[in-house]
Amino acid sequence: MRVRTGIRVEGIVQGVGFRPFVHGLATTLGLAGLVGNDAGGVFIEVEGDAAAVERFLGGLSCPPPPAVIERITTRRLSARGGGRFAIVGSAVGGRRGALVSSDSATCADCLRELRDPADRRHGYPFVNCTACGPRFTIVTDVPYDRPHTTMAGFAMCAGCAAEYHDPADRRFHAQPVCCPACGPRLALRDRDGREMPGEPIEEARGLLRRGGILAVKGLGGYHLAATAADEAAVAALRARKRREDKPFAVMAPGLPSVRRLAHVGPAEEALLTSAARPIVLLRRRAGAPLAEAVAPGDRSIGVLLPYTPLHHLLVREPLVMTSGNASDEPIAHRDAEALTRLRNVADAFLTHDRPIHVRTDDSVVRVFGGGALPVRRSRGYVPRPLPVPAGGPAVLACGAELKNTFCFAEGGRAFVSHHIGDLENYETFRAFREGVEHFERLFGIAPAVLAHDPHPEYLSTKYALERAGEQELPLIGVQHHHAHIAACLADNEHAGPVIGVAFDGTGLGTDGTLWGGEFLIADLTGFERAGHLRPVPLPGGATAIREPWRMAAAYGVPNDLDVARRNAAAWDRVVAVGRAGLGAPPTSSMGRLFDAVAAVLGVRDRITYEGQAAVELEQRADPRERSAYPVRLDDAEDGGPSFVVPGAELVQAVVEDLRAGTPAPTIAARFHNAVGDLVVAGAVRLREATGLTTVALSGGVFQNLLLLERAVTGLETAGLTVLVHHRVPPNDGGISLGQAVVATARATSCAL
Repeated sequence: MRVRTGIRVEGIVQGVGFRPFVHGLATTLGLAGLVGNDAGGVFIEVEGDAAAVERFLGGLSCPPPPAVIERITTRRLSARGGGRFAIVGSAVGGRRGALVSSDSATCADCLRELRDPADRRHGYPFVNCTACGPRFTIVTDVPYDRPHTTMAGFAMCAGCAAEYHDPADRRFHAQPVCCPACGPRLALRDRDGREMPGEPIEEARGLLRRGGILAVKGLGGYHLAATAADEAAVAALRARKRREDKPFAVMAPGLPSVRRLAHVGPAEEALLTSAARPIVLLRRRAGAPLAEAVAPGDRSIGVLLPYTPLHHLLVREPLVMTSGNASDEPIAHRDAEALTRLRNVADAFLTHDRPIHVRTDDSVVRVFGGGALPVRRSRGYVPRPLPVPAGGPAVLACGAELKNTFCFAEGGRAFVSHHIGDLENYETFRAFREGVEHFERLFGIAPAVLAHDPHPEYLSTKYALERAGEQELPLIGVQHHHAHIAACLADNEHAGPVIGVAFDGTGLGTDGTLWGGEFLIADLTGFERAGHLRPVPLPGGATAIREPWRMAAAYGVPNDLDVARRNAAAWDRVVAVGRAGLGAPPTSSMGRLFDAVAAVLGVRDRITYEGQAAVELEQRADPRERSAYPVRLDDAEDGGPSFVVPGAELVQAVVEDLRAGTPAPTIAARFHNAVGDLVVAGAVRLREATGLTTVALSGGVFQNLLLLERAVTGLETAGLTVLVHHRVPPNDGGISLGQAVVATARATSCAL
């Protein structure tokens, strides 16, 4: 019996070799028909023997990676006859819903061609195929076809066209296919944009060997590169980039090189070699052949492997590979912009003529519990959607001020954006607005609700308010720490309620004070503040965040300690400001408690990047130390399950140990262990009061692996189930996802 079936496939099925896969499957089974892209995904018609069509449908659901099938629907059609199966042109119009693939590291087949002197793509820095290469960063629209990418300006030569149209070729319908005859061209340029003589890769390598700094155009933007073992070169890069202390990432040529720099376990190796190729934070080896200026005083090092053919050709020894920007600016991705912004940083520019449509920073991950703990989710992962509860209106969640991402959510999918950065300057805010417009067009989502942080001074909040006024859209404000816990719930596909522990720097609380050391009873619709650190003054407001010694003063550290002597000129004034309360808003921040302890131990009085004091305190701690300072939960004045934690007692215990001559690494470890015990004590108390047995941990403080390990181990020992992040960061990069799922849940609840 001959039948014809119409099929619609939704998911990540464009730009991943899915149509060639369908063509091969249908041809093998002797079926006629067609396959094509449209704005919603892939449409297929197959005709032939009914049993063969059934086998086709069975095989269709198991495509090779990186394709991901979300839904397959079928309908019966009238048989037409004919024996050919063809890939047809993309259909225009229709509702948008096609998913765009993330950028993927160069595959093994393309690497073999790159290294084969007999191959026509030998040494060509833009080799790619259906299994690898640029995707998200070059896509301008859907459906995913060459005219809708930044490859549109490169007409295929006869050789590439033959591969593109050959069903037996692995470049069959590979949209970015190119070669030296027809594709992008590499060039080495000086600071004035003039092309320099010689072979670009060889000349660039020579510049790096001589201690120069090179700007390199990657997939999502420009990097700044220097030889990682060259102290003078790395120090010069720090000075020119105005990045005093924050560690640089290092790109190593291969795993053997990585192992000479750091300790690599199976989970780390899997992440390093994955198609996403993130920066992986590893434990640094003693005596690793790296300049001290790469990561001053840091026991860890961020390492990544080459993920483009250009990187494979350039990197012969470990190179610093850091974002192409000056401090606090977004990464440069347009050529003219890079030449202007980086001319005083780079000695030369290794660039090319394929435009980057979306600037996208490298992703950063740590390993915890045998899996990934994201620190920054960007290139290689975005724009892959995350599953969220379905129903409700389309939502645009505008995210936080620091480490900003935005998120579109509709129909059970959440599209969390690439890393935007800190919305503290015009350039970053412009990147935010451009990103929102691109996602809205790309995925065809017209938001019916806008979600935002209640802080009135966040630029993301101001954007939401402005847009809501212009388009008459409803607004849903989501408290910062509730958004953290909701993000963790969404990350784990859990609806709540849970005991939520949200520890971070600061976020505006519902009482108008600055929260940050919070125990919540929360689900996706709401929360109750069930416990928190006892508030202390934040002397000087934001200045206290940049100067952690002020938090030591706020926590009542005696003025005969070294931290007071180092800051004697302002100590008494800051203490007085804190007592008076004027210019010293109260805060329950756990991040600021870490700052106070770091300052007392002489780790850091002033910081040059966000969270630096806490990061270095973790580095200082002795992980072998298991003892802890005692913690206490005081009943809140209004009774009930609520409690407050006197953080000043922990600071006092640190001071007493310091006076007794206890080594700083031991003190730092005891403090970390105490905070872990505090998490357990608070969660156990709330379990007894509520009966809840699941705890969600979120907020930037839980990027601290020593604290996270202590807390998770203690909670599990106490018989509690623990949720941690594994797909979005616990820091403010995950806030937009939390806002989106809370807004969806509230809007759905109201509709019911």
